[in-house]
Amino acid sequence: MEDSDSIDSISQVIRGPSMKKSDSLPTSAALRAAHLIERIGRVLRAGDHATGLNPAQAEGLRYLARANRFSRTPAALADFLGSTRGTVSQTLLALEAKGLIERQANARDGRSVTLELTKAGTEFLRSDPVRTLAAAIDASGADARLAEHLEAALREAIAERGGRAFGACHSCRHFRRDQRKGAAPHHCALLDEPLSASASLLICAEQTTRT
Repeated sequence: MEDSDSIDSISQVIRGPSMKKSDSLPTSAALRAAHLIERIGRVLRAGDHATGLNPAQAEGLRYLARANRFSRTPAALADFLGSTRGTVSQTLLALEAKGLIERQANARDGRSVTLELTKAGTEFLRSDPVRTLAAAIDASGADARLAEHLEAALREAIAERGGRAFGACHSCRHFRRDQRKGAAPHHCALLDEPLSASASLLICAEQTTRT
């Protein structure tokens, strides 16, 4: 199966029956892709358990490593995971007990809290099972195209269910590039905040795709 065919099949499967361009039955390639995605998920979840975390805890830790400073909150994590606030609260308590995250006062308002990885949490992710999968994808040579197609398909699936996409800051319609000199040359027009080059690559709860 050619790379482009594989990517199109994966994208079509993730979109789901309600988002198909036609009502035809899925092809054998599409079904194969669906089964492969499901099995990859199972392998990753097994890897999470082997590290001593359940899948929700592992996903929470990964999210905090990728989210910008505006999005490392319990509420944003709940939205990202599609979970209730109560469920996420238990996940965070477990991660705190393991010494992988800590709560800090929000510098912007002083009332809410932000969630930060501890040194142990950052070190823990160095052996994340997702890195092994990423290395395999990288070796296939289809990494960029595969990521773009999966991201587009996932965005459609989330929108269909009324969720938020949490895309990268630099892809947002509120992102303004090179507005000033210095360590934070970019700007968020929505929150009126300066952004560094590294911060612009992180995912944001407020991200809105350009039209």
